[in-house]
Amino acid sequence: MTVPGPDAEAADHRSLHARIAADLRDEIMSGELAPGASLPSTVQLKERFDASNATVQKALQLLKGEQLVIGRAGAAVTVRDHRQRTVRPASYMAPAGSGEPYRWLTETERNGSRAHTALLEVAEAEPPADVAEALRLPASGTALLRRQLLMMDDEPVELVSSYYPLEIVRGTAITERRKIPGGTPTLLATLGHPPRLSVDRVSARVPTQDQYQALRLPGDLPVLRTLRVVYSDDERPIEATLMVKAGHLYELQYEFAAD
Repeated sequence: MTVPGPDAEAADHRSLHARIAADLRDEIMSGELAPGASLPSTVQLKERFDASNATVQKALQLLKGEQLVIGRAGAAVTVRDHRQRTVRPASYMAPAGSGEPYRWLTETERNGSRAHTALLEVAEAEPPADVAEALRLPASGTALLRRQLLMMDDEPVELVSSYYPLEIVRGTAITERRKIPGGTPTLLATLGHPPRLSVDRVSARVPTQDQYQALRLPGDLPVLRTLRVVYSDDERPIEATLMVKAGHLYELQYEFAAD
């Protein structure tokens, strides 16, 4: 029996056109290929990747389907403007001021995009296991779910499912199917549960069917899944939110001060 060497296990078994798209996608997302820049010509890509014309075109079609590049037959393919966005969670975690809209909306519009939210569901529900653990719920315990889709320039950008302990929100506006001025952080603060600490757990996941459809994802690309747990006084968890966004279009930026 032949024992495979170490290189055999490390081989990239993806199709060549998927590998070409992956390399170009990384260059686009890192800024090496900036918005408005032309991609190398088909001839250059054929030479670089030792690929046929048809294989290169299949790779470019993947990137076009992901809305990372634009172009047509016989013309240069260019990187689309403003496709990758950097999200700074700390900029919209604090409660909004009196009469102000939800911070995500103001921060998005400050960066030059049109933003709105679509409230999809408000219901009592049994949360996923990691959310239930974060909220310290008993076995088969339920929480109040508010599920919404965040839209930017008429495109879905994030599917947000927020869960709240029932003993905190029962009888409040959070249980109603309507938008809350300033967002739930503001209302929770007025109820005597101001956010004191937020903890994020970020992972890359294969999208579920629901996520795939809601975010209009183009193909087999990962999503960024953030589980954010918000704690109030006495380290009491008051909110656990699952936020899912397309991994090929967004990056998260966190800032940490030195001790």
